[in-house]
Amino acid sequence: MNDLSYTTRFTVPQSPAEAYAAIINVRGWWSENINGPTDRAGEAFDYRFRDVHRCRIEVTGLVPASKVTWHVLDNYFNFTADKSEWTGTDIVFDISSTPEGTQVTFTHIGLVPDYECFDICSDGWGTYIRGSLQALIITGQGHPNVGEPLNDRERSLTA
Repeated sequence: MNDLSYTTRFTVPQSPAEAYAAIINVRGWWSENINGPTDRAGEAFDYRFRDVHRCRIEVTGLVPASKVTWHVLDNYFNFTADKSEWTGTDIVFDISSTPEGTQVTFTHIGLVPDYECFDICSDGWGTYIRGSLQALIITGQGHPNVGEPLNDRERSLTA
């Protein structure tokens, strides 16, 4: 993995299986406005937050209680010169057992300091990973963002 890519980690007292279940429950920690399956390798899901950020992510690997990998197929930011900065990057959740419980290491491979969105995206991932996802694993309740309801056109595209 690229040492410059964004990485964060935390340890929880729950089992690796519980951490894995929470990670693939993307609506429970990242956004309620996720369309598509987040728990099937080879499938893709769409994320959208207002008109600020949207992306299409393929679930590329699922190893229960061990690893989850995603590939960003398409991305749009309304706040960067290069609207597609995440396109082609990979997101990896490594899950490992420790004496204290379970360590989750999150790496967004390709999200590097040269990106215009690096500071904002790093802060965002920190909030979602060390805040919302960690809370979901520990308490069963994450803090996902609540997106805008889909309009009829968007509903038809994701059905």
